[in-house]
Amino acid sequence: MTKARKAPAKFTSEADERAYWERDDSTAHLDWRRAEQVRLPNLQPSTTAISLRLPISLLEQIKIAAHKRDVPYQSLIKMWLAEKVE
Repeated sequence: MTKARKAPAKFTSEADERAYWERDDSTAHLDWRRAEQVRLPNLQPSTTAISLRLPISLLEQIKIAAHKRDVPYQSLIKMWLAEKVE
C-alpha cells in the first residue's frame, strides 16, 4: 500500500527553505524505502586557508619528518591534525 505524498513546497528564498526543513520532517515528502545509495567520487570537502606562525626550528623539524615520509610538509601537518582531532 502506497501512502500519498505531499507535493513539494515552493520557497521564495533559500532561507525560507532552510527554515522549513529544520522545522519539518522529509518523510511526508519522500519515500525513503525507495532511496538508492549514490557515490560521489569527485566531491571534495570545503577548505579554507589559514595562517599559522611557527618557530623556524619547529618548521624545519616538520619538513625533515615530511621528507622522511616522502610527503609535502603541509600534508603531514594536516594528517597529524586529523589524527589528533579524531
